[in-house]
Amino acid sequence: MNPSVEEQQNNPLHGLSMEILLTELVEHYGWKILHASMRFHCFDINPSIDGSLKFLKKTEWARTKLESFYLSRFKRMPKPRESEYDIAPRERGFSLHIVPREPMELTIESIELSQAKAASAHKERSQQKRDDREFSRHSRGSVAGSSSKHPYRDGSFENSERPKDRRENRNKEKGDEPAYDPSNPWNT
Repeated sequence: MNPSVEEQQNNPLHGLSMEILLTELVEHYGWKILHASMRFHCFDINPSIDGSLKFLKKTEWARTKLESFYLSRFKRMPKPRESEYDIAPRERGFSLHIVPREPMELTIESIELSQAKAASAHKERSQQKRDDREFSRHSRGSVAGSSSKHPYRDGSFENSERPKDRRENRNKEKGDEPAYDPSNPWNT
């Protein structure tokens, strides 16, 4: 048998319908935990298996998010490697020695804490990327705090030379107009 077929058979999603997957998650976690984790509107307002399935069938990113949750939280399979990150959860394979474990116990508080940590890590990575770009820009010889391509930031134009904001002109024009007179709708 082909090794990739064996690994695919080790994927807990292999052959599992979205209805069964969702039913298992709802029975174990309930709608409130699923909504806190996924933030899907259909899990919050009048949640039902049928209504949620309609949404999931139409929305690929939501299916992917739910399948990833199923693998990581419910079956506790390892996170994808960087090389597998772009592969859909159903297409991912796991080594034959990896078996699903007991579902992770989740609370609203644990989910919020996890989301806060993820947001903080994302913010930190974003700041690091900005810092790296700034360092790269400065190391190429540009002066800190200024951009030679922007005419107003480096002080090369005086305020009087700066183009006026169109909104200022619009406000002046309205101020010069006489007040509306109901007996003279054309202001003549």
